Amino acid sequence: MPNFAIPDAVFEAAANQFPTPFYLYDEAGIRETARRVNQAFAWAPDFKEYFAVKALPNPEILKILMEEGCGLDCSSQTELLLAQRVGAAGEDIMFSANAMPPHEFTLARRLGALINLDDPSDIDTLAENGGIPEAISLRVNPGPQLHGDNLFMGSPQESKFGWMPKDLAAGLLKLRDLGVRRFGLHAMLASNSLNPAYYPAQADYLFGLGLELKAQTRLDFAFVNLSGGIGIPYRPEDQAVDIRAAGEGVKAACLRHFGPDGTVAIKTELGRFMTGPHGFLVTRAVHRKDGHKVFIGLDASAANLMRPAMYGAYHHISVVGKGHLPLSETYDLTGALCENNDKFATNRALPPIDRGDLVVLHDAGAHGWSMGYQYNGRLRSAEVLHQADGGFRLIRRAETPEDYFATLVD
Repeated sequence: MPNFAIPDAVFEAAANQFPTPFYLYDEAGIRETARRVNQAFAWAPDFKEYFAVKALPNPEILKILMEEGCGLDCSSQTELLLAQRVGAAGEDIMFSANAMPPHEFTLARRLGALINLDDPSDIDTLAENGGIPEAISLRVNPGPQLHGDNLFMGSPQESKFGWMPKDLAAGLLKLRDLGVRRFGLHAMLASNSLNPAYYPAQADYLFGLGLELKAQTRLDFAFVNLSGGIGIPYRPEDQAVDIRAAGEGVKAACLRHFGPDGTVAIKTELGRFMTGPHGFLVTRAVHRKDGHKVFIGLDASAANLMRPAMYGAYHHISVVGKGHLPLSETYDLTGALCENNDKFATNRALPPIDRGDLVVLHDAGAHGWSMGYQYNGRLRSAEVLHQADGGFRLIRRAETPEDYFATLVD
């Protein structure tokens, strides 16, 4: 089920303090989820969750997660600088290459990040830009051997990410000659998967592959990075993944491959799972159009939350103060962009909506604000933290027209 843990009174209090639209993040929920993930993998030596910064790149959120023992998964220079800004360093940072500009490798090496290479050509690029470390990670694309279980990532053989298995041994031998002594394997084969067997199956594949590569290269097989991919229940009929059961499934796979005395570190790069349920886009109904259907215009748009327009993604919607009313009306909820896909919901059954009503889009705490843009000159919204003590704190102000013009050169 979507997250209904935040009562309407919290949204009302926040909207009395901050103009809509804004994102509201629940600190207590984020901390509780981080603790559940850490508990689920407490059996694994040197377990580390590297929060996917791309999901929610706000320094205050990153600090909360670091306080809960998480590292940071970065994929750009700016994300690395953000990690540096919040005090992350060394192997508390995972840097994943993907058609990476060379100077970004240099920065990652300067910060001491654990580097995850996306293809064989990255070896020479890294050697010339920062140098080869003793520990390295390789991202694997299994091709037709395994299949993702949803349409977000598609089939692995169509993915732009990762090494082909046939190239891994030669790549590791080259890396060994350049000074690598330990390696890990990384893979992400799905996005927003609610299949509880996803992590265990991926672990089973990577454990077996890693042991083969260890025998071929005589390098230490140090860790497996299961990346992200575990989803959240956006729809009312969806069932949340039991992360403790997923952890136990990975443990069982580990025992099969390594026995009770074998050790391999486990890493994850969850983003959506960590913060997705704990973020809400709080908007206000500002317009009604009665045409061939009824359109309710919100003061937010796809520039604030792109997922429905980009993927046709579902976000549960509630009308503050009207949860007790029957879902007697059918609406399209739209923004004001000059694009017909600027819709948060189509043909959605909801209570009657009046101008001025607060309308909340649930489970927007990942890939929400971070995917925002400025089309039509619509500007990105503020971010507000609902603190564990019940108070509110502005953690990113809304953009202004001055921000929009600031990068122009006369």
